[in-house]
Amino acid sequence: MSHLIIAPILLPAVLAGVMVLLRGSLAVQRALSLLGTLALCAIAVRIAQEAGTPQAYFLGNWPAPFGIALLADRLSALMLMLTSGLALVVLIHVLSTDWDRRGKHFHTLFLFQLMGLNGAFLTADAFNLFVFFEVLLIASYGLMVHGGGRERLRAGVQYVAFNLLGSSLFLIALATIYSTTGTLNMADLAAKLPDLPADNTALVRVAAVLLMVVFAVKAAMVPLQFWLPATYANAPAPVAALFAVMTKVGAYALIRFGTLVFPTDLPATGTLIQSLMQPAALATMAVGAIGVLGSRDLPRLVAFSALGSMGTLLLAIAAFTPAATAAGLYYLVHSTLAMAALFLISDITPHRRDGLIAALYMAAAVAMAGMPPLSGFVGKLLVMDALRDNAPVAWSFILLSSLLTILGLARLGSGLFWKAEEPERALSRTAPFAPLASALCIAALGALTLGAGPVMAWATQTAAGLYAPTAYIEAIQLQGVNQ
Repeated sequence: MSHLIIAPILLPAVLAGVMVLLRGSLAVQRALSLLGTLALCAIAVRIAQEAGTPQAYFLGNWPAPFGIALLADRLSALMLMLTSGLALVVLIHVLSTDWDRRGKHFHTLFLFQLMGLNGAFLTADAFNLFVFFEVLLIASYGLMVHGGGRERLRAGVQYVAFNLLGSSLFLIALATIYSTTGTLNMADLAAKLPDLPADNTALVRVAAVLLMVVFAVKAAMVPLQFWLPATYANAPAPVAALFAVMTKVGAYALIRFGTLVFPTDLPATGTLIQSLMQPAALATMAVGAIGVLGSRDLPRLVAFSALGSMGTLLLAIAAFTPAATAAGLYYLVHSTLAMAALFLISDITPHRRDGLIAALYMAAAVAMAGMPPLSGFVGKLLVMDALRDNAPVAWSFILLSSLLTILGLARLGSGLFWKAEEPERALSRTAPFAPLASALCIAALGALTLGAGPVMAWATQTAAGLYAPTAYIEAIQLQGVNQ
């Protein structure tokens, strides 16, 4: 049991507490935040190196399912690396543009957000997943309204209202599961649910549907997507870029529960989750593409692009096959980086529209739309190949949504960079390194394209472990508890 597993949760929590005491010194806050994020990146890489075999960590050395258990496997390691890398890029943008001067508690909330994200990816207990969801909600709301403004506050209230509804349903689902099984440890549930008496199958189905609704809210799946466009479009651009990984928490939970707790061969639920997710994913893709085509400003366009990309990802997840999940994981990484790049560029365009910014926008737009040669094309090709059994419907939606996204991005881009309107010059004088963070995202997309083979090999191994969860269950050491 390595203490390194708890570090991605403990480190940002401790630093955030220190930040509260140091809120009067922005320079110290910046230094601690940067050093902490760099340390998180190093820790995530180290955990990924050891993630071939799932590693469990028991707080207080209490065995599962009685104690709090954390578990690092390939999937959680992938999400930790993605989150810490994205956080570093966002922090670079914040420091280069002085966004953190617009509120006293930016770095505290930023670190609490990382704590919640990392905890959600590492927890092996459904109740603690709820706890980390609440940490995410509180921190993300504070970041959402950072800098103030009526529209931002209104969007923040809508965001909190939807997520509080999801939290209430989450508690009801957990209570239903616990009353039926006597446990909320995910590995314990995977071991007990197949042997439940037939009289309890109806309750299990209700709990599965409720959990799917909760995760669908987090993933902005239609018809529960209403909070996303306004939230992402009105949030500060660097915060919206960090939120690029927020919807992926919902996708992660759907993958984890859909392969471990409620797999398609579970008698109580069967293909229930799959049958509900597939049409909702197609609708999410369609709503996102139509929203992109109708958007008149860049932040709102990127928000709808995020919605459309979630539709593609959820469609891959909904197949619940190793090949589709592996393709979905590749696309998950791509879409997070592409969305972050576009949001960071949207923060620069009101002030700079020179050739460099236009080139960055074009590269990010190509990636987001799924055009060659960047990773969006590779990702969508992999998803389409994995969905060959449902080719007519799935391929039609993916190709048509890509076309609408291309048209929307091209139209808005031509208006931004070809019009004679003079942009504000304040940022260009004070933030010469403002394009650096978005350029790093584009470079990462290029690396993801060139390294598609190794990344897909990792994703394929990850998916194989998800659909054969024996190692995950054994890592929690249920044998000794159940004796």
